[in-house]
Amino acid sequence: MSEAPRLLFFAGSARTGSFNKKVARLGARIAEANGIPSTFADLGDYPMPIYDGDLEAEKGPPENARKLKALFELHTGILISSPEYNATISPLLKNTLDWVSRVRDDDEGMNQVYRTRVFALASAAPGGMGGLRGLYTVRHVLELGLGALVLPEQFAVPRAAEAFKEDGSLKDEDAQKRFKELIENLARAARVLHG
Repeated sequence: MSEAPRLLFFAGSARTGSFNKKVARLGARIAEANGIPSTFADLGDYPMPIYDGDLEAEKGPPENARKLKALFELHTGILISSPEYNATISPLLKNTLDWVSRVRDDDEGMNQVYRTRVFALASAAPGGMGGLRGLYTVRHVLELGLGALVLPEQFAVPRAAEAFKEDGSLKDEDAQKRFKELIENLARAARVLHG
């Protein structure tokens, strides 16, 4: 019998009022409410310097990169809610993905932690597209750069400043339902990959 999937949710933003943190937190709540064990992580709790090959050669990957990789390994599916910075990936998210890719044991294959998890993508933004343009780069980095399996469907929250209720759920019930479906698909794909 296959083990129940565990899902990790985090945002590519550390800002206190981040819309994408709201999406990630909501995702973890939806998963838990539907019997899927989940964790919300805040990248603000894992500060790291900008990736620098000389720094890595001198000191190795930062401890927070090791901690994040260990957190990735505890989960079979990962949902990233990424802000759009000038139509692309946020520097925080790119730096995080890069540093985690540099943490590996001697007998471990390249990017193994990415290749052995299923990813889903979401975004939120004040504009009408909800940050979708930035997800093209996030997908490119995960799939082509890191060898990850990323679900084809994506979720976006446009006009995010007005999109959330006080309890953190979405005002648009159809959007809330679509987000739940994406999370269920992520859990299903993670179960298949790790079953």
